[in-house]
This record gives sequence, structure tokens and C-alpha cells, in this order.
Amino acid sequence: MSADHKGEFRLGNRRYCYPLTIADPASRFVFAIEAQTSTSVEPALAVFELVFREWGMPEQMITDNGCPFCTTRALGGLTELSKMWIKLGIQHVRIVPGRPQENGIHERMHRTLKQDATRPPEANMKNQQYRFDGFKREFNHVRPHQALGQETPASLVKPYRRPYPSCVPAIEYPSSFEVRKVRSNGQIKWKGDLLFVSEVLRDEPVGLIQVEDDRWYLYFGTVHLASWNERTSKFESPVS
Repeated sequence: MSADHKGEFRLGNRRYCYPLTIADPASRFVFAIEAQTSTSVEPALAVFELVFREWGMPEQMITDNGCPFCTTRALGGLTELSKMWIKLGIQHVRIVPGRPQENGIHERMHRTLKQDATRPPEANMKNQQYRFDGFKREFNHVRPHQALGQETPASLVKPYRRPYPSCVPAIEYPSSFEVRKVRSNGQIKWKGDLLFVSEVLRDEPVGLIQVEDDRWYLYFGTVHLASWNERTSKFESPVS
């Protein structure tokens, strides 16, 4: 799947609207266009859960590096949303900053959405959502797409093979890892010291594996978040 927040715009009542969009790049089918009041994580979580329950879960999620998908304030850029994807076994693929063409199919849909459903904007959020719903129906079920051989997205989209689970599975690590539970303040106890990892990971297990005499890799699930350098007593980017 691909996802993005289309650029914000003012409604007739002068409030800002931040549309959250989720789509299937292969069929061009748009799963969701939700008018939201911000780019915060909590409402986005609810939208993704609804989409996953109806359509199943993808192997990968492609997004940019903005909120609610990524943050510079946490190791690995984790947010509550990207943490959920890791726990569900979804690989988060982030495009290179400043290169929206890497999510080009989604961006082209956004251009059509902007032209057809935001100009001029509606008077309020309820009316704007009604217009988004109409656009989504036409885009998915009525409008043929040249890239699809003049087929509609609805005629080609298929459910994803993995259903949304009744409960989110717990994170587990191989026996070769040192496992620590993140405290409510975002810290872990490590060799007598308290290391700040991330408040996003509170109450979650993280795993550390030694790769050199003075270096450990920190993981959450299958994702390498950072490298712990014992000489400098600092976390470093995985590319270091």
C-alpha cells in the first residue's frame, strides 16, 4: 500500500483540512480519503485499522518522512503508527526526502484529487468529506485509467493475503539477542546504566545484539533502529 497526507488547505469556514489517503499502487484503487483536522497519529491509526480490517494487510507501506508516518524525535523515526506496522509485520518503506516521484503513482492521484475535489473547497469538514467520498467512488468504479488498459481500479483490486489479526502479535527475538523492556519514560536498563530509547516504545521489548567488541545493534522487531557505541556511550544511526 501507499499512503500520504495531501497538502493542507482552508475550508470555507477558514479551518484547515488535512486529507489522509491510502491506496493500492498496482490497481490504483483508493482505499481511503479522510478529511482530518491535523496530521496527528491517533486519527490516522483508526483509518489504517479500518482499511486493514476490510482489505487485509500489505507486505509494505510506502510513505514520505512526514507526520504521522515518521518523526525526528525518536530513534528510527518511529511513531505510534509505524510501530503498529512493525508489530503487524509490515515493512515501512520511506521515500528519499524531497523526492516525491518515488511515490509517483500516489502523487499523480493527489494531483487529480486536488483538481477535482478541493477547488473550490467546501464550507466545512462534513461537506468536504462528502465530496471526497464522491471522488473516491468515481475514481475507483467509474473512471477508466490509461495505465490500466482503460480498466477501472475496482475491476482489478484484490484483497491482501494476510487478514488483520484479532489481537496484535507480541514482538519476539532470537535467543542470541539481549532483550530489554522499555520503561514508561522511554529508558532501558543496560549494563548498570539507564539509556533513553524512545517513549513510543514504552512497555515494548527491544533487542540488542553485539556486532563488535564495543558496538551493539538495537532492534525493535525486525527493524534496526540504532547502533549503541560503548566507547562514546551514544546511539548512532544504523548507517554509521
